[in-house]
Amino acid sequence: MDPSAHPYTQLTPDRVLDALESAGWRVDGRLFGLNSYENRVYQIGLEDGASVVAKFYRPARWSDAQIDEEHAFALELAAREIPVVAPLAHDGRTLFEHAGFRFAVYPRRGGRTPELDDPAVLEWIGRFLGRIHAVGAIQPFRARPALDPQSFGRVPRDFLLAQDLVPPELREAWSSIAALALAAIERRWTETEGLASIRLHGDCHPGNILWTQEGPHFVDLDDCRSGPAMQDLWMLLSGDRDSMQRQLAAVLRGYEQFCDFDARGLSLVEPLRTLRLLHYAAWIGERWDDPAFPAAFPWFGTPRYWQDRVLELREQVAAMDELPLERP
Repeated sequence: MDPSAHPYTQLTPDRVLDALESAGWRVDGRLFGLNSYENRVYQIGLEDGASVVAKFYRPARWSDAQIDEEHAFALELAAREIPVVAPLAHDGRTLFEHAGFRFAVYPRRGGRTPELDDPAVLEWIGRFLGRIHAVGAIQPFRARPALDPQSFGRVPRDFLLAQDLVPPELREAWSSIAALALAAIERRWTETEGLASIRLHGDCHPGNILWTQEGPHFVDLDDCRSGPAMQDLWMLLSGDRDSMQRQLAAVLRGYEQFCDFDARGLSLVEPLRTLRLLHYAAWIGERWDDPAFPAAFPWFGTPRYWQDRVLELREQVAAMDELPLERP
């Protein structure tokens, strides 16, 4: 095998099934790949007719201690009857290793994307986010990283420039607007100095919230980290200012039943959105050696892509100059 090939090329179907068997699950050969770019995730059939979901972690991304904290947080939430899909344990362990790959096994849970235009849905999600944050504030992460302007802003910006991923004809335009965006982010961050940093879901976009008749459940804590509570709330807000105000009111009606909300966090809605844009572009670039990424993001690196990123950041700089949303 080509030694320069990405490690995931070695994760064959037989190796996936062997890994589950090595951890104590008796499989029946059914194997279905699920949509995931960061890790490799599979639905796997068991001999008793049930199915589980196995997540094979991207090599070298997290340490064992960081994965253990992810699992411990999920299990802590589940123990308090908060609807988070937590890893299954076998012989007292939730993190396993086979043929050089670390993996975890989860119960299979279905659901659909929540209808975020429904205030009752937003309030329901807000109640569970309030409960997640109340638990998240009990103790800090020790090994998981924090979300801040350095890790999600300056480091991604520096990586993109150092690797020459921005086309030469757009490098100056993108670099200049990224610098303005980072300065605006850091001003807002300074204004909220003293805002609590708690354990978060970290990537609470609608795709990580599955809706059933019983309500929402939260999946994929792979990006859990420390940070301001607003990180788990702002991705539920979209549209113009009036729309976001209405959505915020619905979320907080549920959230504040279980957790106090610090209104200073409203100053971070647009800075957090901007950090996600910077981090996302670097995330693609950092994983370009993974064959799944050029196939999924063929437009990355084209002049049109970076022209759009320049315009996007200009819009965000303007948004960060506006007054924050108001507390309902």
